[in-house]
Amino acid sequence: MKTLVSFFILLTILACKSKSKKALPEKETLSVMAGADTLIYPEEKHFKSIRQVTFGGDNAEAYWSFDDSKLVFQSNNAAWGMQCDQIFLMNFQETFRDNKPPMISTGMGRTTCAYFLPDNKQFVYASTHLVNKECPEVPLRKNGKYVWPVYDSFDIFVSDLKGNIVTQLTSEPGYDAEATVSPQGDKIVFTSTRSGDLELYTMNLDGTEVLQITDELGYDGGAFFSPDGKKIIFRASRPKTEDAIKEYKELLAQGLVQPTEMELFICNSDGSDLRQLTFLGNANWSPFFHPSGEKILFSSNFEAEKGFPFNLYLIDIDGKNLERVTHGKTFDAFPVFSNNGKFLAFSSNRNNGGTRDTNLFIAEWQD
Repeated sequence: MKTLVSFFILLTILACKSKSKKALPEKETLSVMAGADTLIYPEEKHFKSIRQVTFGGDNAEAYWSFDDSKLVFQSNNAAWGMQCDQIFLMNFQETFRDNKPPMISTGMGRTTCAYFLPDNKQFVYASTHLVNKECPEVPLRKNGKYVWPVYDSFDIFVSDLKGNIVTQLTSEPGYDAEATVSPQGDKIVFTSTRSGDLELYTMNLDGTEVLQITDELGYDGGAFFSPDGKKIIFRASRPKTEDAIKEYKELLAQGLVQPTEMELFICNSDGSDLRQLTFLGNANWSPFFHPSGEKILFSSNFEAEKGFPFNLYLIDIDGKNLERVTHGKTFDAFPVFSNNGKFLAFSSNRNNGGTRDTNLFIAEWQD
């Protein structure tokens, strides 16, 4: 989806280590200061407490094991020897200020979108290593506009937690990535260009019974299942004018897409009852279902005049009751609830000392 932190940070820039803390009483607002940064802003009423997990580089897409004991995430932290995103493993209570988590991808190519399988011992992720063991180039602008690369060398693999690839799930020509697993533990949803456009597909955990579930021009990606596995939320671009359609097709032919205009869409897990959820403008993305299944938490810059900040918002699945959740001044994105609904992992520029670092945070959630 997805190693998209650095591109949004560039968008932000061009458009315009905290000490351990004592436990506080349950009703007291936690606000830990570090220089000019705040871990919890006063308006962030859904965060009962918060913990910073990483302290350098771009860290994103932290996804929980089914038993909530571990998380997988991707990072390009140069201090860990990374030249581009690789996949790492952490236990729920760990932090990485001066130490490095175990890398569980191959260390070759570029990786994205790791997601646990129900056994908590294996995970799926996408990698470019079969085509090239080196990190691919990362174009950031085309004709003066921001772009994301859509590498046709991405395929989806299953790996154990030691970094050993168990099986390859996709082998079709073109881009296959952005895989996530249903909380029911029976299906995977992913994005592919095998039809000639960026569409959503589902498949069984072993790669069988592949079903295309979207079929409208534009980028469909970053999809997640609802807690009961019956619905799917995703982000999409929908070029409408002749010029926009032409530009979209020309960029896609070069393995590129523009991320600056996206809305959220929701459908049943078989693709039926597809409807647009947001009509906010700008970039609305990284959606994830609230544990109730009745709301969506997502990142957006729709209130921004110059491309930033990105903050987290809640919205009902009928498009009503939009609520701002975070109040940062730069970038909050990739929100993911734990399976028990008690915690939220997300990425943020807060408390980065004025650098471009995007770190992982885990907040104790309260409705």
